[in-house]
Amino acid sequence: MRIALPALATSALVAGLLAAAPPGAAEEPGAAASAASAARPTVKDPTAVGYGGAVSTVDPEASAAALRILKKGGNAADAAVAAAATLGVTEPYSAGIGGGGYFVHYDAETGKVSTIDGRETAPRKMPTDAFIDDETGKPYPFTPDLVTSGVSVGVPGTPATWARALKRFGTLSLAKALKPAIGVAQRGFVVDDTFRQQTLDNEERFKAFWASRQLFLPGGDAPEVGSVFKNPQLATTYTMLGEEGMKSFYEGRLARLMVKIVRKPRTTPSTELPVPRGYLSRKDLKNYKVLNQKPSRSSYRGYDVYGMNPSSSGGTTVGEALNILERYNLAGMTPTQALHHYLEASALSFADRGKYLGDPAFVDVPIGDLLSDRYAAERACAISPTKALTKPTAAGDVTSYDGVCNAPAARGTVDADTENISTTNLTVADKWGDVVEYTLTIEQTGGSGMVVPRYGFLLNNELTDFSTVYDPADPNRIQPGKRPRSSMSPTIVLRDGRPFMALGSPGGSTIITTVLQTLVNRIDLGMDAAGALAAPRATQRNTANVTAEPDFITRYGTGLTALGHKLVASGDAFTSAAEIGAATAIEFGPGGLMIAVAEPTRRGGGSAKVVDPR
Repeated sequence: MRIALPALATSALVAGLLAAAPPGAAEEPGAAASAASAARPTVKDPTAVGYGGAVSTVDPEASAAALRILKKGGNAADAAVAAAATLGVTEPYSAGIGGGGYFVHYDAETGKVSTIDGRETAPRKMPTDAFIDDETGKPYPFTPDLVTSGVSVGVPGTPATWARALKRFGTLSLAKALKPAIGVAQRGFVVDDTFRQQTLDNEERFKAFWASRQLFLPGGDAPEVGSVFKNPQLATTYTMLGEEGMKSFYEGRLARLMVKIVRKPRTTPSTELPVPRGYLSRKDLKNYKVLNQKPSRSSYRGYDVYGMNPSSSGGTTVGEALNILERYNLAGMTPTQALHHYLEASALSFADRGKYLGDPAFVDVPIGDLLSDRYAAERACAISPTKALTKPTAAGDVTSYDGVCNAPAARGTVDADTENISTTNLTVADKWGDVVEYTLTIEQTGGSGMVVPRYGFLLNNELTDFSTVYDPADPNRIQPGKRPRSSMSPTIVLRDGRPFMALGSPGGSTIITTVLQTLVNRIDLGMDAAGALAAPRATQRNTANVTAEPDFITRYGTGLTALGHKLVASGDAFTSAAEIGAATAIEFGPGGLMIAVAEPTRRGGGSAKVVDPR
């Protein structure tokens, strides 16, 4: 079947290149800053159409870095690492070498989809009651105690992911792939509203640590919008990684320093934050391994949907929900009915996520059952066209199912959800047809709040993704050496063995629903790629309420409320953001045409670029 592609106007490309400049103090707004900013990419085009390669990220500097690599003959893996490293400079509160992530790759020559699990791991000596305060006998308060701590820091996986991706799929050395990001870190980038606001949101936490305060609060305040922010320390760190390799990160002086500040955080005398100590060791760092994995795979209306298997819950949860929805003709429904089914399928798959999904090195995860069409048929029986399920609904029984509708859905329990809305995502394709979808994170916006002194990057607080209280029956319970469950859902969709669409998003557990809803919008509801991404979102994660963007409530609230859905406006405990996700995507048309799309407004808007715009 040929997919009809929308007629889209070609976006103008930003001409700024990544010319390096020597380290220096941050530039303040004014004539000098304006002149320096002229060569820095700042314009965000949410849509770009053309040939020869494409990229979509949330940041114009990162997209420009990937585009530069593609134009110089690098492939999708090379460009993805360049973009990710640049995001570590310009989006340091969402991603960086102090965190982890998941890398999905399509090889055009073989038609094979492969994945790399670069998730952080718990230290080997981390006790199962690590989140319990010895003084009170109760769990640490999630914020600010647990999120701002050494105990929440997992062994980072991002540097090892970059090295593995380049070795398996790339053509460049790590040093060459990092060169654009080094240039941005040295010459600086223009501060926008999002960067300043995220700094202010973390002001109390950053003031708690000497290195964090010095880097992100120069002069005691967040950098002004329009000023130029430089990070020469991170440029030096990237240079070291390129020249000396992974040993310079996972062994030696940097490793010793990371262990010291996790075990004994370097706090300022004025802070009142408790900052619990952690368990990271030099042996944990030295023994860290990224994992080559088979992708999750599900079929949906003639498309093959590939994603991440556990330790991520993204691929299986998106896949199960799609299998449930495939039992219904969403395209023939009213928008209200189609969205009702989307919300119900999401709730059912989240119920199973909570019961069955965890790190497969520690938990027997029934992936085959969860992605079984017969199992999906039985789960779909719970959906009524006239009334929403009572939430939370119970998980299904993967040990006994026949695809036949039997008993009505039982009541379940709400799975603990501590994933933060931060993280970042990028999508890249090259002229040979290779595709990369990559989601990376340091968890909380601002991670643990702890900058590694003299090295210029934040450490993650990824271990907060474990369940707070240890339960032997919980697949996401704390265990030494384990990877906490993630919702990151980098996804590549094929049609007849060739790429149709690649997409992903940040957003904690809402990542799953953002990817799912975007696919439904594009495949079932007739939206083009840009419209599918920009459409207002709602997320149902097997909870009593549906969290929805205000525009979604305005458009669909009356009809969905009549069916029994309880819609509440989005916003989170850490910021006032009313947005769900910040997705990126590329759709592939005939003759090598690529449509790169990013958010038009969410998180300040994204940046889509193509090598040869037409």
